[in-house]
Amino acid sequence: MEYNFKETEQKWRKFWEDNQTYKTEIDHAKPKYYVLDMFPYPSGAGLHVGHPLGYIASDIIARYKRLKGFNVLHPMGFDSFGLPAEQYAIQTGQHPAITTEENITTYIRQLKQIGFSYDWSREVRTSDAKYYKWTQWIFMQLFKHYYDKDANKALPIASLVERFAVSGNKDINAVCDEDTPNFTAEEWNGMSEQEQQTLLLKFRLTFPDDSVVNWCPALGTVLANDEIKDGVSERGGYPVEQKKMKQWAMRITAYADRLIDGLNEVDWSDALKEQQRNWIGRSTGASVKFKVDASTVQENAPEFIEVFTTRVDTIYGVSFMVIAPEHEYVPFLTTAAQKSTVDEYVKWVASRTELDRMSEVKKVTGAFTGSYVINPFNDEKVPIFLADYVLAGYGTGAVMGVPSGDQRDWNFAKYFDLPIVPILDAQKDIEEQADNTKEGKYINSGIIDGMGYKEATATLTKWLEERGIGKGKIQYRLRNAVFSRQRYWGEPVPAYFKNGSGDVSLPYLIEESELPLELPVIDKYLPTETGEPPLGRAEGWKYKGEYEYELSTMPGWAGSSWYWYRYMDAQNEQEFASQEAINYWKAVDLYLGGSEHATGHLLYSRFWNKFLKDLGLVPEEEFAKKLINQGMIQGRSNFVYRVKSSVGEGKNPVFVSFGLKEQYETTPIHVDVNIVSNDVLDLNAFKNWRSDFENAEFILEDGKYICGVEVEKMSKSKYNVVNPDVLVDKVGADTLRLYEMFLGPLEQAKPWNTNGIDGSFRFIKKVWRLFYDDLGNFKVKDETPTPAELKVLHTCIKKVEEDLERYSFNTVVSTLMICVNDLGSLKCAKKAILQELVILMSPYTPHIAEELWVLLGNEAGTISYATFPKFNASLLVEANFDYPISINGKVRANISFPTDAIPADIEAGVLANEVVQKWLEGKAPKKVIVVPKRIVNVVL
Repeated sequence: MEYNFKETEQKWRKFWEDNQTYKTEIDHAKPKYYVLDMFPYPSGAGLHVGHPLGYIASDIIARYKRLKGFNVLHPMGFDSFGLPAEQYAIQTGQHPAITTEENITTYIRQLKQIGFSYDWSREVRTSDAKYYKWTQWIFMQLFKHYYDKDANKALPIASLVERFAVSGNKDINAVCDEDTPNFTAEEWNGMSEQEQQTLLLKFRLTFPDDSVVNWCPALGTVLANDEIKDGVSERGGYPVEQKKMKQWAMRITAYADRLIDGLNEVDWSDALKEQQRNWIGRSTGASVKFKVDASTVQENAPEFIEVFTTRVDTIYGVSFMVIAPEHEYVPFLTTAAQKSTVDEYVKWVASRTELDRMSEVKKVTGAFTGSYVINPFNDEKVPIFLADYVLAGYGTGAVMGVPSGDQRDWNFAKYFDLPIVPILDAQKDIEEQADNTKEGKYINSGIIDGMGYKEATATLTKWLEERGIGKGKIQYRLRNAVFSRQRYWGEPVPAYFKNGSGDVSLPYLIEESELPLELPVIDKYLPTETGEPPLGRAEGWKYKGEYEYELSTMPGWAGSSWYWYRYMDAQNEQEFASQEAINYWKAVDLYLGGSEHATGHLLYSRFWNKFLKDLGLVPEEEFAKKLINQGMIQGRSNFVYRVKSSVGEGKNPVFVSFGLKEQYETTPIHVDVNIVSNDVLDLNAFKNWRSDFENAEFILEDGKYICGVEVEKMSKSKYNVVNPDVLVDKVGADTLRLYEMFLGPLEQAKPWNTNGIDGSFRFIKKVWRLFYDDLGNFKVKDETPTPAELKVLHTCIKKVEEDLERYSFNTVVSTLMICVNDLGSLKCAKKAILQELVILMSPYTPHIAEELWVLLGNEAGTISYATFPKFNASLLVEANFDYPISINGKVRANISFPTDAIPADIEAGVLANEVVQKWLEGKAPKKVIVVPKRIVNVVL
């Protein structure tokens, strides 16, 4: 009887849904295990075969852990706010909620048909007001807290206000803006509400701020660095420019040390952890104030320009200063003679993204401002330049240039013909390149001449601190995170603005009882004609009918920075999750998702989690104990080759087969991989594929059209997307699951090739044939297994368990295939063997496993909570060993002896053997050498 996968898989998917097989409740009698996928954005294209890779792996672990006795939480939801839905709304006028709902419906259908064991009763959607109510609530808590360095945690702003009223801020050790003034209790108490609230913004963990952002005029929104490629938006390819805008910011910088130190506590890949460490960029050094030469600058110019350096020991080698082109000081430092050059340069830099500016290492650009600063150590005038490699948002937006010790500075100095001053006697060939050595003794360096690195650094830092023009300092590359998007389809910020004196607008929170603040209805989804975000179109949308709401919405990372907690208690309307649920599930035990989120979602999530822990709302410092980044499944593209001479009006297109294309001048064209099998093109399907090809002619090889092949990213534009729906319909979900795991190690990128899936399909059929004979009779017997059958099974049990514990998913498939082949060779049809095999297979092939489980006489649905087979090492121990018997160096026989037989008994048995007697010809051997469990040598 042939296995009917369509009927079987549909039956069991319906059973799981009807019986809520995977619904999970708190169960203190079992250990918990929380396995989580990074939830998807539901795009209109639906899933392709690359998307389920991580989901299949996580589902295998979820099913395996259930078999091992764990209470498993395995949920799924949707990161459903986002730019694509809004762009579609702009083009069509359709509300983003409608397209999002349609897309989610498609995703759920596709996910369910692959047989994932999700608890769908816990599904969350970030665009659901019942969900984003709590995203808004967390935002409000951030606004109500500051970071206290002494407590090393977030504390309520209210407690800070109490301390200000008693003693001002002289004893406050808090993370705050660098320009925060010192004030007494009397000065604080004498301030107006507006003045107090303005000052508190310098401490709050979220606050409105002027930020330089990646502004995309065509999309009408700010973009993150990872949404930009080669200076244009990744979506749509629109130009992106640098622009200063009022944005909400999150003071993630307050958690910089904890974010770095926490990486030592999690089992994440070294590469990903290093990415986060580099992104945070903790540096130890000194800040130095350079006095501005007042002789050339304008009236409102600053008195000092401050820099941070990790090599204060090189300060005598400074020959120029560079500030960011977007720095607020630029207009005051630019002389009339340099104004046109500076203006042109600033305009050019504004067209470049931060990523472009940071990654450019070969091309030198810059502009002289005409102004100078004074080196505090030698009183020399130092010219001030603009350069695109300095960013206003990093540090102070200014750096000191030391050409002899830094290659980028060396290149700049060479380009602008600036001095290159040697500062260490160990520096070599500085006329050819920079030498950043710390070895040797200092020269040309005033008060540190003759010193070594450590002594020099300490001496210079002390000198700066004594004069109040610098200090030792730890600085971070990490900046406060922009928390605004000028778009409609996102979480509304639960804040409004009140104008104080002088039209100063200050933010206030709505009441918690008024949450959620829902998106208002608007006529279209574009920015207003006056340049406000789309929410500015909402008629009468004001707090209490009077105050302006924040018109920007939250960024895409807001809802994804805490969603794992909502899964724990998804229907709770009183809190984001109950303390009982949070204290039971605690942290995610296994998290699967892409490494592209290393410095986005994964960093912001860790930040929010630490904040929630500070508030005593969650018990774990790190939210995900183990993280696996699955590799990308790449597309396997096919090409046809159009003969160039066949292009033109009235000509039928001619396509030449791959092996003959060198004989013609051709243009390669991507072709839909779904009309290609084993690289052979379906000619009729090709003609029907595109109307301009319906009269196509072909130059064939041996009667076939062979397509070209290339491995590249899977995308609709390359026609190499393979829809899992097609494969599930053709070979079944179990086959798809097996094949995706069999492609190779989970973490590695690998090409998709539909042709290879046939092997997995044959394996499924082979498993079925262990249970049925050729006449369709169920042949499983309740008989005692043989030692050989038990050995095959327990070899498999051992390897499957070991490999799943180390997340080696592909090798498990190989092990199962070997086991099935060996049992087939043994003609095994024993229930005691096959029932254990079915359990071993169930995490990978749950549909056929359910069917076979019932056929073996078990209750429907109980395999999900069966017990994983226990490995018995004694069954792998051989009772006998076949000894090769060598007579005068040549093997003449093989004789089996018990593995525990002593050499004397083995020798006696060999000499009594008929074959050996024949070779002895009645003679006594000179020597018999028994090598236990190896060989017996008989010497005549």
